[in-house]
Amino acid sequence: MPRSKGETLAWLRRLSGELATTTLKQLEDTLPWYAEMPPGRRSAVGLVAQAGITSFIAWFDDPKSTPWIAADVFGAAPRELLRSVSLQQTLQLIRVTVEVVEERIKDGGEDLREAILLYSREIAFAAADVYARAAEARGLWDARLEALVVDSILSGEADDELPSRIAALGWHGHGEVAVLVGTTPPQLDVDQLRRTARHMAADVLIGVQGGRLVLVIGRAETSHGVDDEEIGTAASLSFVEIATHLEPGFGSGYLVLGHAVPTLVEASRSARAALAGFAVARAWRHAPRPVQADDLLPERALAGDALARTTLIERIYKPLHAHSTELVTTLWCYLDNGRSLEATARELFVHPNTVRYRLKRVSDVIGWDATGAREALILQSALILGSIAEPDGLKRRR
Repeated sequence: MPRSKGETLAWLRRLSGELATTTLKQLEDTLPWYAEMPPGRRSAVGLVAQAGITSFIAWFDDPKSTPWIAADVFGAAPRELLRSVSLQQTLQLIRVTVEVVEERIKDGGEDLREAILLYSREIAFAAADVYARAAEARGLWDARLEALVVDSILSGEADDELPSRIAALGWHGHGEVAVLVGTTPPQLDVDQLRRTARHMAADVLIGVQGGRLVLVIGRAETSHGVDDEEIGTAASLSFVEIATHLEPGFGSGYLVLGHAVPTLVEASRSARAALAGFAVARAWRHAPRPVQADDLLPERALAGDALARTTLIERIYKPLHAHSTELVTTLWCYLDNGRSLEATARELFVHPNTVRYRLKRVSDVIGWDATGAREALILQSALILGSIAEPDGLKRRR
């Protein structure tokens, strides 16, 4: 004779303890990940299973209680359990629990079997909703944390917590880092920027500051979707090449790449150079996109950038002067004479081939070629700033 709903509820309540015990035993026998869990987490999973059975009984009594399923079942678990048990594992847990309950109540009538099937569907949807909300909250938190890290890099106000914040973001970069600054496009596709970086064996931190888009670029430790044939090529790309591939993700306007620095915690130096270059890039009519911040040293120095002045003196003037005063004199004459080999040779009383040889030596020493118009401007700026910075006594002896 079929039971009434009241009798069925009473029977289910008497069975709840037995169902919970059987479920835990079945979990241990069928789910390897459950058996390998530490006792504390295994106990928390057991609480979820017990809460699911108790909640089913309450739901069977009042099916309108569906909106509270997630709170009833998953509220029994500590928050860290959500991070250690995946959605797939949670669905496995639900499946085992439902199978145990179905087996035990198979003689309870058709209504009860239909109820457990409907409830299992609702609890699965509720689990998916819990994980979706957690993922959304995690995404918002990561975005705020990433913005904080990029702001710290741009301001140069890095503290002792910066490395731990970077690690919390799952940064895969290692070794050298460079900062890329450009304009924010009308429709910013952050995911596309990250995918492009991954295909070049790189990782990026992304910051948006109004109309300015900032990327901190590092070479990734793992390929993350790059197949084996591409890894070698991608890993050998320079930062300029990586920036060129990322260029379509920026808005129109100038795109400036700071110089490479050894580690991410030193990225503020690259950021300062990139920001200073971005501020003056319009002064170079035919600036490439992207343009390196070091190619804008004259404009940056004229705008008052102390880092640019120091770079020009330390990387050009001092090494050249330390190598040979003869090269410094030849370079001065060549630039003063409008980059004319013949006029320079006449002033120095040497053959034009001698001037040509010395200019080649200048390029070998400092890496800039005085015969190019743009690089000549950089070298002349370095000579002017280096001369101004010299002590007065040294100037008078020359």
